[in-house]
Order: sequence, then C-alpha cells, then structure tokens
Amino acid sequence: MFLAVAGALTLSANIYAAAQDEPTSATEVVTSSDDSANPFAGAKSDQPLHQALKAKFIEGGAGFMATVLLCLIFGLAIAIERIITLSLAQTNNKKLLNSVEEALSKGDVEAAKEVCRNTRGPVASIFYQGLLRMDQGVENVEKAVVSYGSVQMAKLENGLTWISLFIGIAPMLGFMGTVIGLIQAFDAIEVAGDISPALVAGGMKVALITTVGGLIVAIILQLFYNYLVSKIDTITSSMEDASISLVDLVVKYQK
Repeated sequence: MFLAVAGALTLSANIYAAAQDEPTSATEVVTSSDDSANPFAGAKSDQPLHQALKAKFIEGGAGFMATVLLCLIFGLAIAIERIITLSLAQTNNKKLLNSVEEALSKGDVEAAKEVCRNTRGPVASIFYQGLLRMDQGVENVEKAVVSYGSVQMAKLENGLTWISLFIGIAPMLGFMGTVIGLIQAFDAIEVAGDISPALVAGGMKVALITTVGGLIVAIILQLFYNYLVSKIDTITSSMEDASISLVDLVVKYQK
C-alpha cells in the first residue's frame, strides 16, 4: 500500500514539475481557465505524504476512520506476533530425529528426552510426549503423539480468528461510512432546497474515503492471513512426517 501511494505521489510530482517547465503564457492561460472552471483550484498545494494522509483521514470522518485504523493496528500486531511465533516454531527435524535415534540406539531414553527438552518447537514437544510413554507400548505412544499434535496445531492457529474478524469488520465499517456520507449529502440537499454539486461532493467524499480505507485494511490483513495459513500448513506437514518417523523409531527400539 505504501509503495503504491509513494509511486502515485512521485508520478504526480513529475507531472507537476513538467507542467511548471511549460511557457509562462500558456501556463497563465490554463491557470486562469482552470480557476474559473474549478472553484477548488486555489486550495491545491503541495503537501507531504503524512499531511495528505492526515487530511484524508479527517475528511473521511474521525470516528469511522479511527475504527478502521484500529482494525489495521490490532490486525497487524497479531499478524506480526504470529509470524515471529511460527518462525520460532520451525526447527531442523532431520537433526532432531538423528539425535533421538542415536540416543535410542544406545538404549538411553532419558538422553532422548533431554534432547527434546533442549530443542524448541512443536515437533520436539510432540517427541517428548511420545517418549514419556515408551514403556506403555507403541499404541499409547501413537495416541500421545496424535493428541499432543492436535494441541500444538491449536497453538499454531491461535490468533487467526481475530485477524479474520478484522478482515470482515474493516470493509463493513467502510460501507457504513459510505451510507452515512450519502445520508449527509441528502440532508444537505434537503436543507438547501436545491441540488448543488458542492453539497453532493462533500457527502460523497466522506463515503468514498471510508470505503477505500476499509478495503485497503482488509486487503493488507488478507495478505498476512494467507501467508500465516500457508506457513501453518508447512509446519503441520513437517509435524506429521516427524511424528510418523518417531513411531517408527519406537517400534524399532522396542524390537
């Protein structure tokens, strides 16, 4: 979003600079004609990006734009926390399996448990729960791995429901601002007793700004949501493969 806004501002600045390089006489003619045709021409001025965004934020209505902004802030905070958590959850499963296999080949179950305790991530936690029940048979180990795998899956998916909630709320708030902007426009027309472009434009501007704000927030959070879902799927696949390998190691050790 920020790259798109920056590109648009850069393009408009280049066009503006090119227009300034034109002959003075032609510029004066165009300016005089534009001023007569456009009553808002005198209000145009070069503004920094943060001031332009602030102006649009105020024009869209502080109440609705603030709620849309809060959806973006909370959604990004949860998404960033999930990205960090999922990044820490990824481990070298092959190295972990080799260490556990080496300890089990020596008949040292406690050493295998110690390796799992010293390794971060859900795979190591699942291994530890399975090794705790090695003396209870392969079936109990498999049940423990499956049950604790479900617990780890729930931990990985924690927070995604809030992100999906903000994805749904942000456009709805924008559409609500659209409806309110149209109501304000019709109220202004009713009070004035005449249809004036200035009256209609004021309400329509509020409507469009809130709608665009809500859609932008939803698009940004949707990108993060899909990225998190794909990352969780990758971790889940590695957990399932590692769990099968652990059961095979237990069968081999008990034989």
